Order: sequence, then structure tokens, then C-alpha cells
Amino acid sequence: MKYFLSCDWGTTSFRLRLADTATRQMLAEAKSAQGIAATYALWKEQHSTDRILFYSDVILQQIKLLEEKVGYSLDNLPVIISGMASSSIGMLELPYKSIPFNVNNAELETGIIPVTEKCRHQMIIISGVCSANDVMRGEETILAGCNIENTNDEQLFIFPGTHSKHVVIQNDIVREIKTYMTGEVFDLLSTKSILTASVEADKIMNNNESFIKGICEAVSTSLLNSIFHVRTNQLLGASDKKENYHYLSGMLIGEELKDIQNKNYVSVTVVSSGTLLTLYTEALSVLGLKDIIKQQDADEALIKGQALILNDYQ
Repeated sequence: MKYFLSCDWGTTSFRLRLADTATRQMLAEAKSAQGIAATYALWKEQHSTDRILFYSDVILQQIKLLEEKVGYSLDNLPVIISGMASSSIGMLELPYKSIPFNVNNAELETGIIPVTEKCRHQMIIISGVCSANDVMRGEETILAGCNIENTNDEQLFIFPGTHSKHVVIQNDIVREIKTYMTGEVFDLLSTKSILTASVEADKIMNNNESFIKGICEAVSTSLLNSIFHVRTNQLLGASDKKENYHYLSGMLIGEELKDIQNKNYVSVTVVSSGTLLTLYTEALSVLGLKDIIKQQDADEALIKGQALILNDYQ
């Protein structure tokens, strides 16, 4: 199959891409805010509607948008779906793949939805991964497309986000998963806490000193104490609200990453793009890990990982 449809269906977002199977290049893209949570809520309102059919219709609507962009039919192309589509609120609930497992052999749990008269696309849903006390959905597919060194030494892969994931790999085997609620805690503190009046969102990275100060404070003090300094900084005139925004960001990212200083990873790869890639790379450098930092574009790794998994069904 020359092309396939790459679907990344998260809790709050939906992305569909036409991808070249051989080159792994994205040829066209459709985006929507209709994530799995919203889709599940709409399906629950329907009561009698078949669940798979309902979710398939959402995908078919986005395929039509892609067809309008490229100017030709995409019928019969397989759709490979990562993210929350395999969850309890997803299209087809699938069990987690337990660690340890070999990431290069794509030993992931998958579910197949065959072609029907209404939907001329085979759909392959990729499930998530679990340890004894942690889980992830979506990152396992991105991981399959990452550049992983075959070594006896431990490598760490970091997936920044609302719930950042840290995945340890040794000899191509996934050994450990840890989730850090960094992004969600940042959102809660900056928009729904006493600190809200002391911060102002600033997407421009022009307060690097404030960000670094936050990282250093996370390493040296208790987070429950240091986050209150966001308020006192503003009350006592030490920082303005935009500086505090970056300071808080630095504290929480620093708190997430500080334990890495005590590990002996041969490399630490940040799998992301844009601002988060920049922030995490900077934070790791501040923590003295500059020589072992690597970067991986998450979107490129996702398409590559899906292509590798799709290859098992062709």
C-alpha cells in the first residue's frame, strides 16, 4: 500500500494525515477539536447508535476533508489509529500491553475493524501500554518510531505534555514507565488557584532567566513551599506576572526532571516539538545533562511508528 491514513485521536483533539508508507512523509492533514471525550459524550446521547459505526462516521467526515484537500479519493486506504481510541471511552476498548516488551518488534495490542459497505477503510487500532502502576496510550506508537540505540545502557525517552511520560529502555526492551502530571498541575495552579492573580500567560520565550530560576529553585527546595513564591514575587514586586508565568513553568518542569541527575542514562531523548521541546531541552541543560540530550520530532516518530505497525498487516 503506497499510502495510509495516520490518525492520532486524543482526549481533546483529533488529527488525521495522509502519509506516504515508504517515505513516512505527511501529504495532507485534517484537524478537529472533537477528541475522544467529546465523541463519547455525543455517542452516549444517541443511546441506540452502534458505537463503532458512530466513531467511524467521525473519521469518515475527516477523510472527506482530506479528499477535498488532495483532490482525489482515499477509498480503500487503511486507517491506523493511536491514542485514546482504544480506551474505555474510545471506539473499541482494548487491553494494555504489559511491560517489559521489545519496542522494535512492535509487540503492541491491536484491534481490527474490517471494511464494510459504508466504510471502505480497514481500521487498525493500537492499544496502550501498562506497568504495575502506570499507563500510557499514544506514546507507545511514537516510541516505536523513535531512534533507539541498541545498547546495554539505559536510555530515557521523555514525552512532555499534560501528563508527561518517562520511558526507560534497555536492550530495546521497555523497562519502566512513569507519568508526571506536570502540564495539568501547571494549568490548575495558573488558572484555578491563589496564584492565578500573580501570573499572566506569555507564550513568547523572552523570560529565560525566570524559567531557569524556577528550575534551580525546584532542585533546591520543596515544591509545596516554592510555588508560593510565585505569589510573593508579585506581591513584593520581585517579578511581574509574565516573569512569574515562566518561573512557575520552570519550577514544575524542574520538579519533574530533577531526579534524572541521579541516574546513569546513556542518553535522554525529548520527544516533542515547538515550545515544549525547547523548554525541556533547556531544563535538562540547566540540570547539567547537556552532553546526553537528544531530540526527536514527535509527529515524525508517530507516522514512522504507525507505518512499522501497519507493515505487519500487509
